[in-house]
Amino acid sequence: MPTMPIEIGIDEKSRKAIAEGLSRLLADTYTLYLTTHNFHWNVTGPMFQTLHTMFEEQYTELALAVDEIAERIRTLGYAAPGTYSQYAKLTSIEEPDGVPPAKEMIQQLVQAQEAVVRTARSLFPIVEKANDEPTADLITQRMQIHEKTAWMLRSLLEG
Repeated sequence: MPTMPIEIGIDEKSRKAIAEGLSRLLADTYTLYLTTHNFHWNVTGPMFQTLHTMFEEQYTELALAVDEIAERIRTLGYAAPGTYSQYAKLTSIEEPDGVPPAKEMIQQLVQAQEAVVRTARSLFPIVEKANDEPTADLITQRMQIHEKTAWMLRSLLEG
């Protein structure tokens, strides 16, 4: 039985391009989720409690975000990537090597948060051209969260 066509006012070529961009955003977000969760488990030192709690808040928010991004890809009519190998191919974020000291964890998370912002921002031209307001809203919210989180993490490195 053929599936019903998607008639939401965005042509198939644009939906495909947006879904591909969202797949990169999903891969970056998932990679950041794993890194943050890893650091939550393995952080040590005098800032342990602060960082352990902060990282938990961050990975919990990221877990909800990956679901929202994946569901937007599905809404546009495409399969959302959902395997480590797919994420490894799509992400712009390098995985940490070993267990870095707490300060280096913070630095790596700032860089990863900013990488997610860049990936989200790169989607805007095609999203705006297609008048895809729901995706524009989603990526705007994601950029605000990642920019604020990068600022908060960066603030820990001052002084």
